[in-house]
Amino acid sequence: MIGLPHFLMLAGVLFSIAVAGIFLNRKNVIVLLMCIELMLLAVNFNFIAFSRWLGDIHGQVFVFFILTVAAAESAIGLAILVVLFREKKSINVENLDTMRG
Repeated sequence: MIGLPHFLMLAGVLFSIAVAGIFLNRKNVIVLLMCIELMLLAVNFNFIAFSRWLGDIHGQVFVFFILTVAAAESAIGLAILVVLFREKKSINVENLDTMRG
């Protein structure tokens, strides 16, 4: 039977992969955004696991707010990437510092 420790271990592994992805790949903005989304997914796993374990629905409701923020972050991040690619013809993080005002 799958219990709370299994879900927490899965969330920990997902969060660790996301942190490793951020620190190891600092050149591609799309991969950085995907790692941030993976972090949010790991947090959602924790909320749902504890909500189910405690028999309380507040954690599951909070997940919907996190998903809303994640969708907005993805939309805004991809819009910024489109503008960056149109201006610089590249989406490398190293080129982002040239856009300072």
